[in-house]
Amino acid sequence: MDPLALLAGAATAAGACASLCMYLRARRAEQEVARLRSELNVERHAASHDALTGLPNRRAFYQRGATLVADLDRHPLVAIVLDVDGFKQINDVYGHSAGDAVLVTVAQRLVACAGPGLVARLGGDEFAGLIACRGGPPEEQADRLAEALAAPMPLGGHTITVSASVGLVPVEPFAHLADTVHRADAAMYRAKRARYRPHLTAQHVLHTTLRLGKPRQPVEKDPTRPTSAT
Repeated sequence: MDPLALLAGAATAAGACASLCMYLRARRAEQEVARLRSELNVERHAASHDALTGLPNRRAFYQRGATLVADLDRHPLVAIVLDVDGFKQINDVYGHSAGDAVLVTVAQRLVACAGPGLVARLGGDEFAGLIACRGGPPEEQADRLAEALAAPMPLGGHTITVSASVGLVPVEPFAHLADTVHRADAAMYRAKRARYRPHLTAQHVLHTTLRLGKPRQPVEKDPTRPTSAT
């Protein structure tokens, strides 16, 4: 056999092996980059979402919520803050795993009511949301939310009904989100106190929440009335 042909064949084989090695190295590098990118995405998601319910956490709610409030195309909006009534008793009677199941169910029902809005778990049994007010007045949205949350849910061979105290307030354009959530939170606690009054029904509580949660209107000064000296 011609020695030159042998050398040419060996060179070709060596080149093919080198190309194959480079290809395999490139594939391994691409796979490693994809793995690192996937891990980074998982870490980012974990940093901004609640591990139990999968909802955005408090930090993500305020970040995304501020953008949502500033977008005039998304108005009118209502802000809600709610927590589950008697949640400690649920944990005590049925166990913490049952309490976790209740929180997951409440989160799912809240997301279904919110539609394209933003819903988050602030911590414990407290949730918050920014919901578009396009399907009717806030009172109707509050009624739908209360009905959805009060639907019976299966729990370890039992069926329980969970109620929630809801604070609901309208969101003013360009409002500071923290102030809006504070008003909704205050309305929620007023509703919680009202729930323990036996003469008030759930409907009364919701309407009381709406009434107390509305932003205070500025009082017009009487120009003819003298002002007191400072």
